[in-house]
Formats: sequence, C-alpha cells, structure tokens
Amino acid sequence: MNMITDATHVARHEAARAAAAAGGEFLTFRLGAEEYGIDILKVQEIRSYEPPTRIANAPAFIKGVVNLRGVIVPIVDLRIKLGCDSAEYNGFTVVIVLTVRGRVIGAVVDSVSDVLELGAGTIKPAPEMHTAVDTSFITGIGNVNERMLILMDIEALMSSAEMGLINAAH
Repeated sequence: MNMITDATHVARHEAARAAAAAGGEFLTFRLGAEEYGIDILKVQEIRSYEPPTRIANAPAFIKGVVNLRGVIVPIVDLRIKLGCDSAEYNGFTVVIVLTVRGRVIGAVVDSVSDVLELGAGTIKPAPEMHTAVDTSFITGIGNVNERMLILMDIEALMSSAEMGLINAAH
C-alpha cells in the first residue's frame, strides 16, 4: 500500500472505533467460545450454510463462492480466518451476508445470537496488544450483563490486503 491508502485505511478504522465507542446496534454471533458483534448496518441478510463452489488456489479461509439471486458472492469462513480451534459445519452454522464498500461478501460463523443495542457506557476500548496477533479490526469490547462482546470492524477485516476481496483504493 502506498502512504495515501495507508492513511485512508487508518482514518476509516479510527472512525469505526469512534462509532463503536459511541454505541449503536450490533449483530452478535459466535465463533467457538467467543461472542462477537458487528455493525448491524453492514448486514444484508442471514442465510443457512450451503457448501460453496470451491475456487482453485484460494486461501483456506475463502471457502468459495455462491450464487445469491444472480450475484456471485465470495464466502469467507471467519472461524478459519480468525484462528478458531475447529470449524465444524452443523445446523447452527450460518452465513452473514454483508455489504462492505459496495461489495457483497458472505461470512461463515458458528451461530447468530441476537441484535443488541449498546450504549456508549457499555463499550470499552480494545486493549493494545503488542504481539503477533492482529487486533487492528477490533474496535472495542462490549459488556452486557455478564457477556463480553468483541466488537469488530468487519469492513476493515474484509478489506484487508491479505483477503484480496476488495480493492484498497475504494
């Protein structure tokens, strides 16, 4: 990436962190034992999992593509992408269909929980971790009753260079 696209990416991510800290509505879902939340406005629909058509030489986390009412949609298994221990497909496995920068992408998750409205007081900043773990897509941690909710910038995650799904110049 060049410096202009780097700066644009950082600005977008900081805007997402600020928006998460301000609160809003989040779709919650599970990946293994963890519960995550994404901005409900990025969600187009939720579908049951159906095996996609595999694409040769695609990374392991890109399961393939499906035809969604005439639109060819890449399917990303977030469990594999984020390093979950196992990625078993069962009756609860769903695909969250997202609209990210004008592009439709499917994200495979273990299950969808609910839609939560989080106020600014219930969201804490994501901890800074100086490790090999990429936490740049985490915008904050929501605390609802006894539930810890990892809030993620799904746009930053899906448009990262390694995903190769969206042109970084947008």
